[in-house]
Amino acid sequence: MAKLRRRTLQRIEDLPPVKRPADEGHIQSLVAQLLKALGETPSRNGLLKTPERVAKALQFMTRGYHQNIDHLLNGALFPIEYDEMVIVKDIDFFSMCEHHMLPFFGKCHVGYLPNKKVVGLSKIPRVVDAFSRRLQVQERLTTQIAETLKQKLNAHGVGVVMEAQHLCMMMRGVEKQNTIAVTSSMLGAFRTQQQTRAEFLKLISRNGVGDLG
Repeated sequence: MAKLRRRTLQRIEDLPPVKRPADEGHIQSLVAQLLKALGETPSRNGLLKTPERVAKALQFMTRGYHQNIDHLLNGALFPIEYDEMVIVKDIDFFSMCEHHMLPFFGKCHVGYLPNKKVVGLSKIPRVVDAFSRRLQVQERLTTQIAETLKQKLNAHGVGVVMEAQHLCMMMRGVEKQNTIAVTSSMLGAFRTQQQTRAEFLKLISRNGVGDLG
């Protein structure tokens, strides 16, 4: 587990710096080639602007590659003597499965135990978005969010639970429409203290009686 955390932290530190998005014209050309390979005619009326639209959509949906976490959190860490759990739940997120490049989406729940400082509440959804807007798998996404908040806040503990529906399971393959994938990452006190973990799971549950526990 320690090796896994070190590898995850290394990935966090190796995140690319803020830079210009990919060449939109090149993406458009590739989309036009894809349409031809699928048997379509890119020049027909309904598809004339499709390469441009797809290029802009892909840039938007993968903009997390160009977001810097330190910049997102800059100026939003506040010293405060508060040692109770902070939770932001039901954060909507949208991501792209790296295996099929189809969307998966759902809710993210984040809790942490402050260590002499808290972060502005709006920054937590921004961190979720920064990692979601990339080609991902849900398991890695969950771990990246938790490890990043643990590291940047130096929190006593962090818990992240993600619930998602995957179009790669709904539109193809097994074609199961109501399946929800749930992943979690519990760090620090959330991992070592059962009572803390149970309180977190109860507070993020739908009916408040710990149905996720």
